[in-house]
Amino acid sequence: MDKWQKFLITEKKKKSKTPSRKSGAGIERSLKWFLDTGPQKKGGYPKKRRPNFRKKKFNDISAPPGAPGGLEEDIDPETFEKKPELNPKIFRNHSMKPKVRKRLLKISEDFLEKLELLGDFEPMDIRLTGSLANYNWSKYSDIDLHIIFDFSQVDKDPALLKAYLDAVRVNWNDTHDIRICGFEVEIYVEDANEEHIASGLYSVLENKWIKEPDPTQVDIDHVTARKKSDDLLTQINLIEKFALEKPRAAMKSIERVRHKIRRMRAVGLTSDQAEFSPENIAFKILRREEALDRLGDLRHTVYDKVMSMSEKDEV
Repeated sequence: MDKWQKFLITEKKKKSKTPSRKSGAGIERSLKWFLDTGPQKKGGYPKKRRPNFRKKKFNDISAPPGAPGGLEEDIDPETFEKKPELNPKIFRNHSMKPKVRKRLLKISEDFLEKLELLGDFEPMDIRLTGSLANYNWSKYSDIDLHIIFDFSQVDKDPALLKAYLDAVRVNWNDTHDIRICGFEVEIYVEDANEEHIASGLYSVLENKWIKEPDPTQVDIDHVTARKKSDDLLTQINLIEKFALEKPRAAMKSIERVRHKIRRMRAVGLTSDQAEFSPENIAFKILRREEALDRLGDLRHTVYDKVMSMSEKDEV
């Protein structure tokens, strides 16, 4: 009996009897329902629950979306520093607080009920990662809840499976605003076969550390991080100025900046400093200042501009 089933029995939850439909065609139909003919079309989602497909969670270039802030906001370096202890609202004596753990498992269970298409396709683990699983938490932190699946167990199209799981995940995150002790809960679906770089990783399902973070103080190069983020902010501001007049050129510039941000963060996370590298701190600054949201919205705007036709454009 696997870990997830043990949890469900312990919590006295009845497992759905939905038959397994792990076929590529079934997943494809469900994906089409979410992204094409599904509830986002007219008459679908209930009032006030229609997801905004232009929000950050649909066009993000990274992991968790950021917290509020303005471009003129001065980022407090102390919010990136390591704290002397794990967040006391989430952990006690290096273990997750029972009530917090129970609530996160219930949220996971409710999310997994949305995956009825997959039938008996069960998660391998449910994990907390990110700054709240480390000593660099702050008021801006999210609860990054990763649900781990072994995609290889579905002997079909892994890319299609990922697209389906991402569609369900994005819809869930977009239509819910769940906060635990003031921290927003963000669900992610992760393939067990993909490498996940983190210096702190906690199994909510097993209630134990997979990788316990190092409390040793790490010096953060705030000056370099700010320079990197300012450079990218300047590029985004410049693109905004000419985007509507030259949308095709803007599209190329946007993709170039998106690539630079992805590469910058990847370089930082794979360095010795990992989450505390100037590159990753620069990424967090961009996220807090909502620059990533702006870039994603701008990407959609210029795409719509390029693809639109007026009557005089007709041949």
